[in-house]
Amino acid sequence: MNSLSTQSYKGSRDYFPEDKRLQNYIFNTWRKTVESFGYEEYGAPLLEPLDIYLAKSGQELAGEQTYAFQDRGGRMVAIRPEMTPSISRMVAARRQEMPMPARLYSIANFMRYERPQRGREREFWQLNADLFGVDGAIADAEIIEMGHANIINFGAKQDMFTVRVNHRQLINRLMDGYLKLDIVGASMMTKLLDRKNKISAEEFKQQAVEIFGSQANEGLPKLAEMIGIKSVNDLPEELADDPSVKQIREVMDLLVKKGIKNAIFDITLMRGLDYYTGTVFEFFDNSPENNRALFGGGRYDGLVGLFGVEPVATVGVGLGATTMQQFLEVHGLLPQLSSHTDVYIIPVDKESLPGADTLAQKLRAEGVKAELDITGRKLDKQIKTAAKKQIPFAVFIGEDEIKNGMYTVKNLAESNEQKVDFDRMITIVKDRRYDSDDDDSLFEI
Repeated sequence: MNSLSTQSYKGSRDYFPEDKRLQNYIFNTWRKTVESFGYEEYGAPLLEPLDIYLAKSGQELAGEQTYAFQDRGGRMVAIRPEMTPSISRMVAARRQEMPMPARLYSIANFMRYERPQRGREREFWQLNADLFGVDGAIADAEIIEMGHANIINFGAKQDMFTVRVNHRQLINRLMDGYLKLDIVGASMMTKLLDRKNKISAEEFKQQAVEIFGSQANEGLPKLAEMIGIKSVNDLPEELADDPSVKQIREVMDLLVKKGIKNAIFDITLMRGLDYYTGTVFEFFDNSPENNRALFGGGRYDGLVGLFGVEPVATVGVGLGATTMQQFLEVHGLLPQLSSHTDVYIIPVDKESLPGADTLAQKLRAEGVKAELDITGRKLDKQIKTAAKKQIPFAVFIGEDEIKNGMYTVKNLAESNEQKVDFDRMITIVKDRRYDSDDDDSLFEI
């Protein structure tokens, strides 16, 4: 019989304690950021009816990337590939009693069947934050500002990344009135532009020719001219009074007033999902080592209405944990994170174990995280275990310590030790917390 593989499922990963500490650092920074804007946390099921993705997420996501199957009741369900349809369903269910505006967020895992590559996994973790019930540029600017804060609060500077902004209605106008494409051609061109930076220039041109067909000679120069537009002021004159252009101008002005200096207009930004209806945006890493999209979002006013209630104006953003980790790595922003445990208690002999156990209970009652070695091994092996686990302090317990209440506390990082009483030991340990989750000084807004 062949032994079972120790590898995780392709496109997923295991999180050992050191990995989970980093992930939790990212999650906790996100959580504190969005809650500082007044967003409330929610949860949603891992499985949803397949229909809600087929209705609005687009064929590529719903039909090709979704883990879908028939359950034992004969229902077609899917492991969630994204959160937007789920939260839209939830808001629709409470449409009458939910106070508006509703600011909601979640941090959850998702699955998409796609080719694993750097920054893209089949199972991934993501922060999703959505603002329901407010239309217009002011809400769009708030959600972008919050995405911006979710990078800055890791210690990043504005020159490390760029915010690219566009508008789906403007895209539609350009496809129809400027490039003269029908609905099918416009949809294909939108998806092609969404992949522009992921394929070669020759491949891009070839696919564009196929989309234009017999109109390629007229269409290609216009497409090149469109791609060359670098600011709202460069748009064709006939679009100057378009509502979408006015809204982009307003969003950009609001971002400047909020102190966001790294936002630009990008006519080629498409955002591939079909449900976007207004402002769309993406955050890009400026590092040559990681020059890629980090995360994005946009306005999707029609999705709640698919569930049989009045539509609700909505704008949202989704941040991936893996791409955030890679951003922090290339910019040298990852903190040094050690064990959550404060103290490793080492009985010097088997007779001292009951007294060591009592000390562990007393420490835990005072809020100190204490691990007790119950193996009966030699002292050097116990010390090596504490050091390997990156626990900052070891406390030795023998007959004398139990009798007189004075304990030898060894700082394993600095290789020094001192003899102290119980109260002093608690002070020493709490003065040097290694646990970043408990250390609010690592997070400043």
